[in-house]
Amino acid sequence: MNIQLKGLCRLSVLLGMTASVFPATNALAAGVTDYNLTGFAAGNTGGGVISESDTARYRKVYTATELAQALKKGSGVKVVEIMNDLNLGWNELPAAAKVSPFSAHNAALTHPVLKTTGVSKLNVDGFNGLTIFSANGAKLKHVAITIKRSSNVIIRNLEFDELWEWDEKTKGDYDSNDWDYLTLEQDNKVWIDHCTFNKAYDGLVDSKKGTSGVTISWSMFKGDDGSANSWVTQQIDALEANKSAYPMYNHLRSSAVGLSRSDIIEIAGSQKKGHLVGSTEFASDNPNLSITLHHNYYKNIQDRMPRLRGGNAHAYNIVMDSAGAWAAKKKLTSAMASAISSKGYHFSVTSNGAISTESGALLLEKSHIIDVQNPVRNNQTDPSDASYTGKIRAVDTIDSLNGVSFRGDSDTSGSPLSPEPADVKAFSWNGFSTLPYGYTPDDPSILMSRLTAADGAGAGKLTWAKSNWLKTSY
Repeated sequence: MNIQLKGLCRLSVLLGMTASVFPATNALAAGVTDYNLTGFAAGNTGGGVISESDTARYRKVYTATELAQALKKGSGVKVVEIMNDLNLGWNELPAAAKVSPFSAHNAALTHPVLKTTGVSKLNVDGFNGLTIFSANGAKLKHVAITIKRSSNVIIRNLEFDELWEWDEKTKGDYDSNDWDYLTLEQDNKVWIDHCTFNKAYDGLVDSKKGTSGVTISWSMFKGDDGSANSWVTQQIDALEANKSAYPMYNHLRSSAVGLSRSDIIEIAGSQKKGHLVGSTEFASDNPNLSITLHHNYYKNIQDRMPRLRGGNAHAYNIVMDSAGAWAAKKKLTSAMASAISSKGYHFSVTSNGAISTESGALLLEKSHIIDVQNPVRNNQTDPSDASYTGKIRAVDTIDSLNGVSFRGDSDTSGSPLSPEPADVKAFSWNGFSTLPYGYTPDDPSILMSRLTAADGAGAGKLTWAKSNWLKTSY
C-alpha cells in the first residue's frame, strides 16, 4: 500500500513493510578493536606511545600552570596526561598560568559561577604530534580551546563543562560570547575520542578553515538535565531572584508569556548547536573539510549533527536522542511564541538533525534518530538557490517522532529522512568515489543500549591500561 507522509506524520516502514516496534537489544561488551581509530583521521599518530619516564616529551599535568607550560608553542611535548579536574577560568588561573597559550575570553555577564571564575581561551598552536588524555576522565571547566595549524592531534577521555550562560545581551540569539569547547582551525588529522561535552553557550566541537582528517568517536554530547543544582538551574535561580534586572527573563515570566520557572529550565536545558563544519559561506578552503562522526550519543542537541558547508562528512552509528528537547518544545504555544518575538527576543527549541549545504557531501548511515522534527536537511539559506544546497543521503537509519517509527533510507518510499527543504541533489563524494577508509558499522537497533552502556560513549567509561590511550589500534 502506497502511503504518503505529510507534515510531522511519521509512518512505520521497514523495507517497504510496516513495522512499529524496534526491540531492545542487550549491549554486548565491545572488544577493544571496536575502539580502533578509523574515519578521516585514519593514519593520525598523535604523540606516539611514549614512556612516562621521558619527562621532556611526556608531561603529567596537575595544575593550570603545568598545562600552560606543556602546551606552549614549541614546548616539544608530545603527550599531556591530565591527572585531575582543572578549573581554568581566567580568574581562577594563577599569575604563572596567565601567559600564552592562555588568554582572557569574553567576560561572563549572567551566570553567577562564571561571573566569579571568568572564562579563558587556550590556543594550542603549531603542534605536529600531540596526545592530550586523562586516564580517569578528568574534567576541564570554564575554558574554550582552539587547536590551530596543527596535525596528528589526539584528545581522549576528557570531559568539558560549565561554559554556558543565559544570554540577555543579544536577546537570546547567543551571538556574543563565542564560547565553544573545541574549535579546530587549519588542522590536519585530529581524533577526538571518548570525550563528554556538556551544554555550551555556542558550539560543542566546530571544525573550520579547511580542517581535514577529523574523526570524533565514542563521545557524549548532552544538554543540561535540569536537576536541583544543575548548571542551568543555578543560572535560572539567579535570574529568578532579580527578575527586574533581566528584561528578557522578566518578559518570559510575565503574564504576557506565562512561562514558569520550571518551564524555562526545561526549555533552556537542551544544547542549541553541535558541530559547525565550515564557518564561512563558500570559503575557498571549504572543499578541504572532512569529518567522520561515529558511535557518538547526542542527547537533547537541537541542531548541527553536523552542519556541513562543502567538503565531506560521514556520520555512522550515531544516536540523536532529542526526546527531552522535543517535549520542551511543546511547552511553547503559538501565542507564547508571538509574545516572545514581539519584543525581539529569541527563546525556542530548534529541531534539526544532520545538515549538508553548499555542495557538501554528507552520508548518514546506520544511525538512530529520536524526536527530531527535521532529521535531514539540505539547505539553510535559500531553497530556491541550488548553490546553497548540499548533497545528503541517509542509509538504513531508524527514525521516530511522537512514537511513530521508520527504518530505511532517505529515498525509501514515504521516508521521513528525505532531504528538505530544497530539491534533492544526487549524492556523490567530493574528490573521490569511495570512502578512503574501512569501517564495520553496528546494526542501528543496538545503538541505544550500546552507547549508554557502562562501557559506552563518553569520558570515564573505560578502565584499562593507561598506555591504551596512547595507541590508535588494538
